[in-house]
Amino acid sequence: MDTTNTPLHDLQPTLERLRTAWQARKPDYAQRHDDLSRLRANLKRRLDEMARTIAADFGHRSLDESRIADGMTALNEIDHLLKHLRGWMRPRRIGVGWRFLPARAQVRPMPLGVVGVIAPWNYPVNLALIPLATAIAAGNHVYLKPSEHTPRTAEFLRSLLAEVFPADRVAVATGGAELGAAFAALPFDHLVFTGSTAVGRKVMAAAAPNLTPLTLELGGKSPALVCDDYPIDKAAARIATGKWFNCGQTCIAPDYVLVPAGQRDAFVAALKREMRARYGDDFSNRDDYTRIVNDGQYARLSGYLDDAKSRDLDIVTLVGSADSAQRLLPPIVVLDPGDDARIMQDEIFGPLLPVKSYRTLDEAIAYINAHERPLALYPFSHDRGAIEKILHATLAGGVSVNDTLFHFAVPTLPFGGVGTSGMGAYHSRAGFDAMSKLLPVLWQARRTGGDLLKPPYSKAKWLIDLIVR
Repeated sequence: MDTTNTPLHDLQPTLERLRTAWQARKPDYAQRHDDLSRLRANLKRRLDEMARTIAADFGHRSLDESRIADGMTALNEIDHLLKHLRGWMRPRRIGVGWRFLPARAQVRPMPLGVVGVIAPWNYPVNLALIPLATAIAAGNHVYLKPSEHTPRTAEFLRSLLAEVFPADRVAVATGGAELGAAFAALPFDHLVFTGSTAVGRKVMAAAAPNLTPLTLELGGKSPALVCDDYPIDKAAARIATGKWFNCGQTCIAPDYVLVPAGQRDAFVAALKREMRARYGDDFSNRDDYTRIVNDGQYARLSGYLDDAKSRDLDIVTLVGSADSAQRLLPPIVVLDPGDDARIMQDEIFGPLLPVKSYRTLDEAIAYINAHERPLALYPFSHDRGAIEKILHATLAGGVSVNDTLFHFAVPTLPFGGVGTSGMGAYHSRAGFDAMSKLLPVLWQARRTGGDLLKPPYSKAKWLIDLIVR
């Protein structure tokens, strides 16, 4: 495996090579469609290799979870781009209003140039290839910086992309934090970053001198809110899927659950039954359970548990036990932690789930609104009025009602945060538009009333009175 990092002095020349090639031949429909088709075919052919590579980076990761989360999502998005590409590229006719007739107007989606993509480690293929494919669909060249925490997958991406794209159309830079900071400071035409809010602030600061437009996909504490009418067993099953998929290392995983006070213990018992059904009473089916990606993340998560123990909080291990040698941290629930507990101060990004009880729906909504706006919100209720009340009173980056995670995977929905959970959105046409310049064009007629709007205005008083009425 080639683990050589990109020298810092190569970054700017590579960007210039990509931009020069783009200016010499801006990708047309045929090239974009061909690029996306070949990317899809090569990824599909190498899916098993991809899953094994990600598993090697994690120490152990469920191969099926990789095929679903990194394979299916990327293939699904590319399929959607291919289906709609020709239509999205067409100029969009825009009305001008009666005051400007007989002029006509349109908006033309124009490629920007070179788009930078900084991808994270938790879904290292999905979160690299979806923004990359979207940028290609919009007619750009791409410079990708994969995460240094999944180095084998970074090399897989380098190899995969080299099979599809010439070096002056897509390039890959590998390296650690120093290279990442220099990469973010490059004068891209657009930059997509997926990662933590703390690093997102640094990326935004690095991009600011160049006024680089940003799409920031960050994180935060995404709540699940279970209303008292919703079946506890079903809520537990669907929240469990969202929380413990990829061992909780998901930016839109439920970060804590709000349940009616009288149903808290029943909810925890339902979670325990669900985990034992999935992984065996003795955690024997642990091949389907992903490990923590590295020692630093394992120590951080263990620190949350140590802090909870020091506060005498009730901690419930749903199944299995920890094994630090394997970085195996089982599904664990922490009951009713206060906001002073460390587990309630940071995005957890792991298999630990705080379960907090509430007395009234208004109290639960107030708790959500007292904190930063989350990347995702998961309300559970069959009462349409209760759901509408929650949606009206709160604001999140995206919502799945009566489920978790799935709004991310639907290719027709934009995906993005709000406030500290991010800015901008991508996926589908939202991403195509974000990585394009929507160029407004006015076509003026041979004869127009505007020719009369000049001094002396007394000669055009009738026209002025007409248009300002």
